[in-house]
Amino acid sequence: MEPSDLGLLVTLDALLQEGSVTRAARRVGLSTPAMSHALARIRKRLGDPVLVRSGRGMLLSPRAEELRARVHAVVADARAALEPVRPFVANELDRTFVVRVTDYVVTVLGIEVDRILREEAPDVSMKFVPNSPDDAELLRGGHSDLAVGIYGELPQEMRSRRLLTDRFVCAVRADHPTASKRLSLDQFLSLPHLQVAPRGQSGGYLDDVLKARGLARRVARAVPFFVAALQMTARTDYVVVISERIANRLAPTLGLVIHEVPVPLRPYALNLVWHPRVDKDPAHRFLREAFVRAATAAAGDLHPGPRTRLDTSDETSGQRRRRPRRAGLHGMKR
Repeated sequence: MEPSDLGLLVTLDALLQEGSVTRAARRVGLSTPAMSHALARIRKRLGDPVLVRSGRGMLLSPRAEELRARVHAVVADARAALEPVRPFVANELDRTFVVRVTDYVVTVLGIEVDRILREEAPDVSMKFVPNSPDDAELLRGGHSDLAVGIYGELPQEMRSRRLLTDRFVCAVRADHPTASKRLSLDQFLSLPHLQVAPRGQSGGYLDDVLKARGLARRVARAVPFFVAALQMTARTDYVVVISERIANRLAPTLGLVIHEVPVPLRPYALNLVWHPRVDKDPAHRFLREAFVRAATAAAGDLHPGPRTRLDTSDETSGQRRRRPRRAGLHGMKR
């Protein structure tokens, strides 16, 4: 690599991030003609147009879209290497973090995480955004800082840490015909079910367990959010199988009664996941520890033998499927 290549990478990163010669020039402190000249050099070097005219604006070429996250990561790493090392002070941190979660995580841990940040790093901003099947790629590309979820197979380089465990319970409204007595398996199967399905797909862990016994339930409604599922259950005859921690937190307010699920379901574990690029970043380490501390305070009791996958492949032998699966998140359908 020639010494000038790093400068060219910085210019390319600006073009890929901004999608505009004028805005890219402003970003790196060049004139627009100088940026146009740099774009011509980049086009010649890559053998690709990079930016393509579209109406009054410009669009990234397919090759440019492919390079966007990789070039941005390389430039960010290079800049970090040149920054002077100084002691980390949390209350001097001024940064925005993007954290991918379900509303379960926000409900169970959000208040405690918020307290830690307000008291120790008041200038930190945090954006909670919904989990996605592409979370690993978003972490790799620097579009997200942290994800919390139940994962199947993860890309090998990803880092993870156990955050908390939970188990499943049933919830029905307080004046439901079954509210005052133990829910039998026959009653459970006869009731219309409300399913928490964050990605909108049918089936799930409970359905797999029932199927293995030659049984099935009727899912009348499926919603992507835990809180909405509990709110809807409070005003209908549905039964919902849901994580115990959020059920216990909201049941008194919503007027819900909690039952044991009449089939054995193993507890599960939620993990923090991040890219190794930020593993040693003091600010990121502080954020991770804030989540761990919040989980210890709000959900510190651990369940033995928690599942770590979305499917039932570890139910008996603990062995994983040989066929790779795409990473899944909490996420897990009841």
